[in-house]
Amino acid sequence: MKRNWSTDELIEFFTLTPKDLELIGNKTGATRLGFSVLLKFFQVEARFPSSKGEVPEDITIFIAKQLKLSSRLFQEYKWQDRSFVYHKVQVREYFGFKETTNEDNDMITEWLYTSMDCYDKDKVKIATYAKYRNLKIEPPTPERIERLAISVIFNYERRLFEGIHRRVPSESILMIDALIKELSLYEDKEELKDTVTFNMLRSDPGRICLESVFNEIHKLQTIRKLKLPNDLFDNIPHKVLKEYKQRVSSELLGEIRRHPDEIKYSLLAIFFWLRSREITDNLVELLIAIIHKIDVRAARKVERDIVREFRKVRGKDNILRDIAELSIDHPDGVIKEVIYPLYGKDILVNLVKELNMDGSSYRKRVYTIMKNSYSKHYRQMLPELLDILDFRSNNDMHKPVIEAIDLIKRIIDSSARFLALDDSIPISGVVMEKWKRAVIQKDPVAGGEVIEKINYEICVLQALREKLRCKEVWVVGADKYRNPEEDLPEDFESKRREYYEALKQPSDIEEFISGLKKELASALMRLNKSLPKNQKVRILNSKGGSISVSPFEAQAEPNNLSVLKTELAKRWPMVNLLDILKETDFYTDFTEHFKSAAVRENMDRETIRRRLLMALFALGTNTGLKRIAKASNDAESFDDLRYMKRKFINKDNLRHANVTVANSIFKARINNIWGEGTSCASDSKKFGAWDQNLMTEWHIRYRGRGVMIYWHVEKNSTCIYSQLKNCSSSEVAAMIEGVLKHCTEMDVDRNYVDTHGQSEVAFAFSYLLNFSLMPRFKSISRQKLYVPDKAMKGELGNLEPIIVRSIDWDIIREQYDQMIKYATALRIGTAEAEAILKRFTRSNLQHPTYAALQELGKVVKTIFLCEYLMSEDLRIEINEGLNVVENWNSANSFIFYGKSSELQTNNLEDQELSVLSLHLLQNCLIYINTLMIQEVLSKKEWMKRMQPEDLRALTPLIYQHVNPYGIFNLDMNERIPIRLDN
Repeated sequence: MKRNWSTDELIEFFTLTPKDLELIGNKTGATRLGFSVLLKFFQVEARFPSSKGEVPEDITIFIAKQLKLSSRLFQEYKWQDRSFVYHKVQVREYFGFKETTNEDNDMITEWLYTSMDCYDKDKVKIATYAKYRNLKIEPPTPERIERLAISVIFNYERRLFEGIHRRVPSESILMIDALIKELSLYEDKEELKDTVTFNMLRSDPGRICLESVFNEIHKLQTIRKLKLPNDLFDNIPHKVLKEYKQRVSSELLGEIRRHPDEIKYSLLAIFFWLRSREITDNLVELLIAIIHKIDVRAARKVERDIVREFRKVRGKDNILRDIAELSIDHPDGVIKEVIYPLYGKDILVNLVKELNMDGSSYRKRVYTIMKNSYSKHYRQMLPELLDILDFRSNNDMHKPVIEAIDLIKRIIDSSARFLALDDSIPISGVVMEKWKRAVIQKDPVAGGEVIEKINYEICVLQALREKLRCKEVWVVGADKYRNPEEDLPEDFESKRREYYEALKQPSDIEEFISGLKKELASALMRLNKSLPKNQKVRILNSKGGSISVSPFEAQAEPNNLSVLKTELAKRWPMVNLLDILKETDFYTDFTEHFKSAAVRENMDRETIRRRLLMALFALGTNTGLKRIAKASNDAESFDDLRYMKRKFINKDNLRHANVTVANSIFKARINNIWGEGTSCASDSKKFGAWDQNLMTEWHIRYRGRGVMIYWHVEKNSTCIYSQLKNCSSSEVAAMIEGVLKHCTEMDVDRNYVDTHGQSEVAFAFSYLLNFSLMPRFKSISRQKLYVPDKAMKGELGNLEPIIVRSIDWDIIREQYDQMIKYATALRIGTAEAEAILKRFTRSNLQHPTYAALQELGKVVKTIFLCEYLMSEDLRIEINEGLNVVENWNSANSFIFYGKSSELQTNNLEDQELSVLSLHLLQNCLIYINTLMIQEVLSKKEWMKRMQPEDLRALTPLIYQHVNPYGIFNLDMNERIPIRLDN
């Protein structure tokens, strides 16, 4: 049963009816309360609680109030005695249930095999309980249900693997055996140099270079030689396949070889199938990055050369006039004798360079360097890349790029330098206007126009890069760069009404537009009316109309927080960070989410828990497994911790653990101290990282190579979601993904972001997904407003300088269904937010849905701007929210202190594990600090001292009393003294 119930839910599900009270009868005291709790628990869950602790306290209190009894009497209710057994009989008869038998269990087990896909244990257990409920049979004990679910999954998995094994061709099996062959068995060591081994197939690509491209190509060629059937996994969910791949990734080669054939070959077939998609994505990423690299490096080199060569000549007009006069006065003179004495050769050379520095000269130099770099180095990758990647497009507008790629495939081996220009060579949509002069040239022999092949190839690759980035060109066999139609829900047509209702949007477009028009008109009129009285906001006529917003005054300083921090340090001096992690696990049991990737666990759970805490601490502080093992006085060996990381710690387990801790924080909070809220702020922070991988990039703003971690932090400093991302990837996509995928019990209705986390498309999707996007604009002066129709502009005299135009409602009408389809794809997660939003960038302006999203975004953004300008309280609220996430960022370096806070690995999965472990460790700090602060403030004298400004600024993200360093002795019997009943 879930732990947190709202008041409405308690009233709906746990109100005692007259019929219930009749059954309760004359029972008194603890017996009356205990029986009533059993009755309502069974009514909701169709089973009895396994212990008193399974019943949430809120439910006991609510039922006790109805009976006018103390909720503490429930602890006196005798569990498992004769009265308890009789009470269960009464409840069963009341609801018409019977006890379960072995025949019932066997029947339900067989039903599970035949009626559902038994991949997920939790889903199997839910379906099992539902079946018992439908048949009005009391289910067996949770332990028996657990064993039943494990047995069902084991047998279902065995059948699944047997079916896959039968369909894997024998030739493929022989090749798989060769791939997992021990390296020591190779007699010819020279043969081994050219062999792609299994561990190489598991590795990530290196830095952006030709060597990485060829390595990935050879990996993909090796997997494709296996010739696994394309439909081998059609009926298996992608999520399940990823879990099986994780099992293979966690095992050493020897462990894989020891599996029975049906398990071994099925798991490896799944692994190779998924890896082929990942490697295809890697190749596309490398291609995009290399094309960009050729362009950028050429531009930088030209710019450096220009700066080095360029010497600005002062008084150019005077020099040219003097030269002209000297030429007229001395028409027969010698330049060396007439002009050089007045202006030396160096001045004239610099003058010529400066006058030649026009756009065409710059572009010509850039293109020359690009051509040299491509033709002498990068061109060697093209034949193999085009041979192994199959590019497609669903839009006829972008077919010229596909045709150009096919043309290059045909002529790549030709020795001809020029191609005759005719209708078979696509130019429009392939060659940019600024490069046409370099590509199309005059034939000096035959006359007419020809195309220089190398130049044309460069232009095709540049066009291909732009289309791949916005997914108008996709790649067969890829995952991120797959057919964009696969990102959308396939059943949208049949479930249109259901999807509209899930988004709480009207299916009638006119109703949708009518509501928006009214809201937009109302917001504009209110802003226009309030502006003359608003002393903090002015509309200026300068620069085509601009907005001026005065900074708000500083809020009152909290006087008692420093005293509170001193009290925490006095009561709990120098608490070890490792003990905070351990204590949080004692309270929340988050380590239960770390299940082994292997088929079974042989270690006892206490050993697993201890080693897990040590490994998570090593990852979350970035100190590393080896250092933690040594600093623990060899209580746990490095190999033990490495085994835990390999078998138990993965992204999914860490995310589940983070959700558990976050939900525990929400449950533990006392509202009159922390308040209530459903708002969250999101922002990113740069971390230094090794750069021999595809994730690390140079950050333009923060300088240096690294990655970004994008946090979603609610107002009391609990992080509900974190993501590892490239420095150049979309913050808008990360913002949307965090709001939709955080999986905690928090219902986010407002999300604060800075300027980088918003766009018109972001405003549109936030409106369709029913949460408010609330940015803090760095460039508020440049923001503009839009009106619902032209006629209204004359009514808004105070806003006229910043009104641009009216909204194009027709494009919203035409694309409304498509916008809902994309919003649904984001909501149900058929594709990652970034994959969907790639289609809606400036590189794809022609996309009609993009145009509609921009118009909708203009409407929503204008409404928000009106509220933003009218309300200083709203501006303060947004600023406070963003200060919370900045405070979270500031604490990262305190916890993630190892190795200079740099991610010193090129393995992308290890990078993500470090980030999620940091997230977990910092949330554990929040949890324990919340309990500590509440214990202090439970004293009346302390609570009386707290002023409104103290409570406003109160945060559990403090660490002056915490010690993250030292010798890490993990004593599982030593506890931090904290009372939970405060």
